[in-house]
Amino acid sequence: MLAIRRVTQRASVAFTAATARRFPVGSTVRLLTTTSAQTDRETISRLLYSIGTKREVERYLRIFSASSHPSQPAKFAVIKVGGAVLDQLDELALSLSFLYRVGLYPVVLHGAGPQLNEIIESEGVTPDYIDGIRITDARTLGIARRVFLEENLKLVTALEKLGTRARPITSGVFTADYLDKEKYGLVGKITRVDKRPLEASIRAGALPILTSLAESTEGQILNVNADIAAGELAKELEPMKIVYLNEKGGLFHGVTGQRLDVINLDEEYAGLMKEPWVKYGTKLKLREIKELLDHLPRSSSVAIIKADSLQKELFTDSGDGTLIRRGYKLFKHDSIEAVGPDRIRQVIHDRDPEVQNGTQSVSGVLNDLKKTPYTIYGDEPFDVVAIVSHPPGEIPVMTKFLPSKNGSLNSVTDNVFNSIKKDHRKLFWTAPAEDENRAWHFERADGSFTRAGKSLFWYGIHDVDEVERAVKEMEAKGRIERPYLPVGPSVPPHRLASSTATTGARSYSTFTRGALTQKKAPGSTRGYATAVESTTEKKRVALIGARGYTGQALVSLLDGHPHLSLSHVSSRQLAGLPLEGYSKSPVTYSNFSVEDVEKMEKEGEVDAWVMALPNGVCKPFVDAVDKGSKGRTDGKKGVIVDLSADYRFEKQWTYGLPELYSRSEIRSSTRISNPGCYATSIQLLLAPLLPYVDLRAPPTVFGVSGYSGAGTVAGQTDPDGRPTTTPKVPPDSLHGGIRPYSLTDHIHEREASVHLSSLLTLSPSSSDPAAPVSGLDVETGPGAEDALVRSGGPLKLSFIPVVAPWFSGILSTASVPLKDGIKITARDVRALYEGMYKDERGVKLLANVPDIKEIMNQHGWVFGGCQVHSSGQRVVVVGGLDNLLKGAATQCLQNLNLALGYDEFAGIPLP
Repeated sequence: MLAIRRVTQRASVAFTAATARRFPVGSTVRLLTTTSAQTDRETISRLLYSIGTKREVERYLRIFSASSHPSQPAKFAVIKVGGAVLDQLDELALSLSFLYRVGLYPVVLHGAGPQLNEIIESEGVTPDYIDGIRITDARTLGIARRVFLEENLKLVTALEKLGTRARPITSGVFTADYLDKEKYGLVGKITRVDKRPLEASIRAGALPILTSLAESTEGQILNVNADIAAGELAKELEPMKIVYLNEKGGLFHGVTGQRLDVINLDEEYAGLMKEPWVKYGTKLKLREIKELLDHLPRSSSVAIIKADSLQKELFTDSGDGTLIRRGYKLFKHDSIEAVGPDRIRQVIHDRDPEVQNGTQSVSGVLNDLKKTPYTIYGDEPFDVVAIVSHPPGEIPVMTKFLPSKNGSLNSVTDNVFNSIKKDHRKLFWTAPAEDENRAWHFERADGSFTRAGKSLFWYGIHDVDEVERAVKEMEAKGRIERPYLPVGPSVPPHRLASSTATTGARSYSTFTRGALTQKKAPGSTRGYATAVESTTEKKRVALIGARGYTGQALVSLLDGHPHLSLSHVSSRQLAGLPLEGYSKSPVTYSNFSVEDVEKMEKEGEVDAWVMALPNGVCKPFVDAVDKGSKGRTDGKKGVIVDLSADYRFEKQWTYGLPELYSRSEIRSSTRISNPGCYATSIQLLLAPLLPYVDLRAPPTVFGVSGYSGAGTVAGQTDPDGRPTTTPKVPPDSLHGGIRPYSLTDHIHEREASVHLSSLLTLSPSSSDPAAPVSGLDVETGPGAEDALVRSGGPLKLSFIPVVAPWFSGILSTASVPLKDGIKITARDVRALYEGMYKDERGVKLLANVPDIKEIMNQHGWVFGGCQVHSSGQRVVVVGGLDNLLKGAATQCLQNLNLALGYDEFAGIPLP
């Protein structure tokens, strides 16, 4: 974005033509369509491609350019600029100039609250408010008018310096009556908006810059709240976008602290207003925006963003602030009759590319539906319609996905697709290779490949052999119309661009989604973000093996979870006794047999199972869940998270370390192996250094754990007859020291080696092998998937575990030899960790070596302290975690949250 702003500024100085925007011949618009103006537009358009895909940018430019007509030129956007944003004048002017350079004319209205407060206080006037409304007497109004005019002139001048024509409009637009003269003084309530001065400005090739001052019919100037003025202006102009620029850049979730990405009012407003964290200013803002959007066409939407995010918000699907739209309630029906035969026929006739090119008929499409059970998904106005075929026991196929332009613009596509994902953990679908929304399909797929002008996409399958088997079966049954086999090997993203440039054709691209990060890339889109792309549906968990330290820690976490409830706990020693430490509802320990588990799964009594059992014990229970799920009538399957080592090397299970491996795999999985505590710390500690590791001299990790990591054994009964547990390694047996154990071949050594091997990187791409890391073309952190590939290469590390006399917490120290020719500094090493983990909420980076007190009772992983040997070819780094929390229970809850559709950190009290 910084590069874009710099080039925009240079372009603004170099090009003085107003715009290359085209209106029909005969229009009265005065435009300069010189060669330099066209070059200006093309230059800025190309710069936009760096923040979004070319298809995205061109689509939005086309839609926005077509939104206005010479008879109504002000229908693109109303931008309300908060007073605090006016203090960032250069950023604001550059962002507005950017729009002007691509031929778009927003109507800009600004406030000046902070500036006004500063001046009236300096002049001895104390601001006074009633119900949040500034009481305005004649003296205050005089100051306000002066401040508004000065700020307006500053913005107009800043724009003109950039070669952007702007026109100050400080009166003549808003007519108002007194809101309550006795109570508020000279404060107005807008009764009329005259849009003619705004349209005249745009026809003259200048951006209209307004203040929120109004006049009464008698000519008295009245003060009007700028947000209210922007709303009234939008009601009159009916623009596609209403943008509120503020210093925060959006609305934020009151519990998680995350910015809300999208709010769909028709679907979410009632529930949102009942949320305990939605209060005061947030509740008022939501109410005002809903009232505004209720007056506007459904194609209109509101965005709350920072000034420097304006381009990304307007020209990419992912956006960069909070998008608020009305949306529609969604439907799903299992028959054409329930949807309406005439309506579905019309949608297929108008939107289906195969019907339009003559390869299928509407009747043929409808007849094909009858061959298998199906569900039709969509929204009330049919902006998006999708059809999913789902024969019993087979992977569903989305046979049709038919969005309108409005559905694509307002991301109704995301809402419908998310509804499908809630019902189907696996899905195949196809799309034409030339589909203008191709990037949208790639973003939602876990894998894809293209042949004969069509692309096959899928999610929920992460094994290429399973993909081949599924495609063969669907081809044999006629569920897909083209032979897509064989499935080719994946092409790493960093190679894809070069191969495409050379051949001019897209290669097979299987498993296209990155494994390491979840940062939005160009072309990604918003989903439901009020709940941070998550559900709030209440679900139930059964815990088998609740007696140990990990089980107790998980019980405590579930007690504070906003949506999950612990409905069953099983422990042979504690059967019949009440569960302690859980306050949501009374729970009594059971002693489940495998038959009990099978029956509970078959009847859908729980949504998820947690196996907190010793190694080698849980397989019968897993088999019972598998058997019970086959008898379920709802087609669902209970999620299992296994805390033992039994399934950490099984391909059919998903390895649940979200910070390093694909979160999308965990979200679509029902069988998740929870990593070991030492193994988690080792992998997080070594992953950023993998591109530089000398595989001939593998890393050595020295891990020191509290005695709780050794587990528990049955102790004596307490006075109430309740069985107790005692540490397997009592702290007094250590005599204040430490005790190394399992000196070779510890299972976590193998676990960390195997999974880190799947993330081995290519060598740093530098012509100078001795170049410092800062000069290497190796990416880390968000976007690191372009540098890290699942090569499956071998990494053999050495690991020595040690038990210590504190209760919980692991400190891991790694000594890492580097490849020949690699020179690195401690600052470079630090930058690698900051790059990879800067967006990870569960990772904390310290300046110094962490102390055990900074690790114990913490729910995330902690890194701190790195040094480089004087030779520059060996790095020593330190990290740690609480073995009962991030090493077990907290990580288990992360995996449960992802698999069940919640926010990843729901119920996890991160600082």
